[in-house]
Amino acid sequence: MDALFERAENKCELCTSEAELQAMEVAPSNGSTDQSVLACKSCRDQITNETSLDPNHWQCLTTSMWSEVPAVQVVAWRMLNRLRSESWAAEQLEMLYLDEDNLAWAQEGQSVGEDGDLKHIDSNGAQLAVGDAVTLIKGLNVKGAGFTAKRGTTVRNISLVQNNEKHIEGRVNGQQIVILTEFVKKA
Repeated sequence: MDALFERAENKCELCTSEAELQAMEVAPSNGSTDQSVLACKSCRDQITNETSLDPNHWQCLTTSMWSEVPAVQVVAWRMLNRLRSESWAAEQLEMLYLDEDNLAWAQEGQSVGEDGDLKHIDSNGAQLAVGDAVTLIKGLNVKGAGFTAKRGTTVRNISLVQNNEKHIEGRVNGQQIVILTEFVKKA
């Protein structure tokens, strides 16, 4: 752990913040320092989807993507992919070079197709596409709408959330809602 703080010079290896630093394994990982990054709370929360992405925060990747640390390069590649709808991120992604092993590592930890698009995968491992119908495999409490989407409900004509492979959108009880892909199966 001390080696990670020393390597990072006690700063977030992504945005250089010095606040609330913590080691974060870059999956799939063997738990070693080489397969971890030192990241601030803001970066960690956005990487793990605990908070929505703030594209302005990630402008820091224009610098950190050039790190010589493979784990930092992998995280930069993954985040630039998630943000590629932003013109600056798409440009940086085109410039970022990862060797074969690191590119495979980056893709292994994220559902990305050969064309670079995120793949939305249901609970059974089937790839979802725009317009598909899915069935809920669990009752879901819909926040802010005051109802529970019941297990077995079919959601037709879904749309895919472009920057997050774990989210789809669809209509349930006349409401457009975001649904986690882990709670659906392709109908």
